[in-house]
Amino acid sequence: MERKTADEYPQELLDLFHEYQHGDIDRRSFLSGIGKFAVGGLTAAAIFESLTPNYAWAQTVKPDDKDLKVGYETVPSPNGNGSIKGYLARPAKGKKFATVLVIHENRGLNPYIEDVARRLAKVGYMAFAPDGLSSVGGYPGTDEKGAAAFRTVDGKKMTEDFVAAAKWLKARPDSTGKLGAVGFCFGGGMVNQLAVRLGKDLNAGVAFYGRQAGADDVPKIFAPLMLHYAGNDTGVNAGIAAYETALKANKKKYEIFTYEGKQHGFHNDTTPRYDPDAAKLAWERTLAFFKKNLK
Repeated sequence: MERKTADEYPQELLDLFHEYQHGDIDRRSFLSGIGKFAVGGLTAAAIFESLTPNYAWAQTVKPDDKDLKVGYETVPSPNGNGSIKGYLARPAKGKKFATVLVIHENRGLNPYIEDVARRLAKVGYMAFAPDGLSSVGGYPGTDEKGAAAFRTVDGKKMTEDFVAAAKWLKARPDSTGKLGAVGFCFGGGMVNQLAVRLGKDLNAGVAFYGRQAGADDVPKIFAPLMLHYAGNDTGVNAGIAAYETALKANKKKYEIFTYEGKQHGFHNDTTPRYDPDAAKLAWERTLAFFKKNLK
């Protein structure tokens, strides 16, 4: 399938896709809504197909890369769903590594997120990407099924699963004891929540277009934060001002970057919302931030 870019689609269509991906409308309503964009021989089904993730595009670091050790681990989560499974990627050489928890969007541990974990391992981190869908059988193979499964998981228990995964990663014998977290969409919001929940146990947090923590919880945050937002993401961006006010008032370390004209999901290189320039810049900033705070 040929890769398309966001500017080849009307913003209204991209907004509809965003609503569909986040469960605000079902597939039938989405296909009905995009019908008016099906012109010139283009069908609604073809538009839907063009917006669907292509995971071949996400593989920038191969799973069998000789410089890495990768595999799946199951972490106990007594306060959550009992346990959570995840993907662990680390350098093949070395004894102790700074660690980064990688948190997926609202679709579970898909190939894009596993690749992000490998990208971090390639630059020297031990990265663990937990699957919030572990309690319902794990990521089911497509984002559509993943989003549906995601809505069936108890949100509070899933949060406890991520807390357990973070503490497990930080305490591993091959960890330096430095812990960072990076998340996207739902995962970005979870990074903000972990900053509250983990306090001094989190050493750096990077949230891509994630929901903000409540102002009352900001005093509990100790980790420096880097917050990446897409300009065309009105829902998430509505919370930026209050969050920044609370972070400033409580003298927290944070950086905010807004990528104007870009879409929610601009770092995810499997859909047309991906923007290579914004993704590259945000990732370079993220790696520099982790290097400063974790190494």
